[in-house]
Amino acid sequence: MTEPLRIDIVSDVMCPWCIIGYRQLSAALEASGTAHEVHWHPFELNPQMPAEGQNTREHIMEKYGSTPEQSEQSRQQMKALGDSLGFDFAWTDDSRMHNTFNTHQLLHWADTQGRRHDLKMALFTAHFTDQRNLSDDNVLADIAAEIGLNREEALAVLEDQRYANDVRADETFWQQQGISGVPAVVFDRKHLVTGAQGVENYTNILSHIAKLKS
Repeated sequence: MTEPLRIDIVSDVMCPWCIIGYRQLSAALEASGTAHEVHWHPFELNPQMPAEGQNTREHIMEKYGSTPEQSEQSRQQMKALGDSLGFDFAWTDDSRMHNTFNTHQLLHWADTQGRRHDLKMALFTAHFTDQRNLSDDNVLADIAAEIGLNREEALAVLEDQRYANDVRADETFWQQQGISGVPAVVFDRKHLVTGAQGVENYTNILSHIAKLKS
């Protein structure tokens, strides 16, 4: 029996291209029938983001120097891509970016119960589709509970910061590997692919890796 392809994905739930890239990769994996296991890893797009967050459009314009028109065009492009992949981007004028250090700690905790992937998907939906406040520990605990995790334990994890050092260590490890932007996908621990590549490109990448392993 062929060993599943290990796929490490470094990402942040604030990153729209991370969910687009994952959905593209997932479609390629399904179409090619590739046995695989996905491992998610933390990255903070905005580690200095204050607890209250910032209006998404203002943040993008400040960070990248884009105009309101460019920002809107980018949103429409991502919205169309999301629609084609079965993911709903529902930005509003009040959409906000959030600090995700606690989010990554909750994901680390979920991983101890084999639920990191499920929580990751729920958090993408909570942020981009439902516009929920991921800066709020109660909201994070609610989302954990919605996928069947223990709400009280989730809240305790966030309150006592028991996984803070683990998350910092994980972030540092990937930064030391040269990861400075996301999504960053590592296939079979040695083939790095950055950015959302599209279903066709991911399919070609999977085919190439399969040949190397055969």
